[in-house]
Amino acid sequence: MTQVQTFLVGQGIASRVFYWLIRSLIKVFCRIYFRLGVYGRENIPQSGAFILAPIHRSNVDTPIVSVVTKRRLRFMGKDSLWKVKPVGAVLSALGGFPVTRGTADLEALKRCLAVLSLGEPLVMFPEGTRQSGPKIHPLFDGAAYLSIKSGVPIVPVGFGGTEGVMPKGSKKILPKKCSVVVGKPIFPPQSDSGRLPRTATTDLTAALSEALQIVFDQAKQKAGQTS
Repeated sequence: MTQVQTFLVGQGIASRVFYWLIRSLIKVFCRIYFRLGVYGRENIPQSGAFILAPIHRSNVDTPIVSVVTKRRLRFMGKDSLWKVKPVGAVLSALGGFPVTRGTADLEALKRCLAVLSLGEPLVMFPEGTRQSGPKIHPLFDGAAYLSIKSGVPIVPVGFGGTEGVMPKGSKKILPKKCSVVVGKPIFPPQSDSGRLPRTATTDLTAALSEALQIVFDQAKQKAGQTS
């Protein structure tokens, strides 16, 4: 196990119990406050690594996505948050791992690959920052690159209603009805020769974009949104 992998493993059973407790509280809150419905849970792999790729429309997307599976999900976070040890310990227990802001993207991708090599699920928002509107914005290639590099599937996730819960610039969390739709896993391409065409990453990103639009539209419909 590499030094990076050792760091990313996090604490043992205690941290996982803490994660389960926090996730349970979030699940209850979401069901009551957002009347949250989750559809397509059967599409979540029960074992092994995968990349969970949700759309991003609200600050509540990150805690809500934890409801889709009992497995502990891993998230990237600014390394400065880990400078205060108690805060860092909590973040690590909740599945976070530090990435240095301002460094090359390659370093962040290496840490993501280390997480996946440990067999753990990784959350990546392929749209990057929070977006708005009914259409999927152009995606970054990071999720597709990691999928091809590690050989793990990408699971698309759509949210409905979260944009109205906490719009950009808002500090209030409104009790809007929300839905989550989990799409079927998208598996990376394979090659008998061991070499893939240069377009493999962009093609996989395009497939992910199409799948995200489908689950996004389904989630909005289930949440009662008209646009």
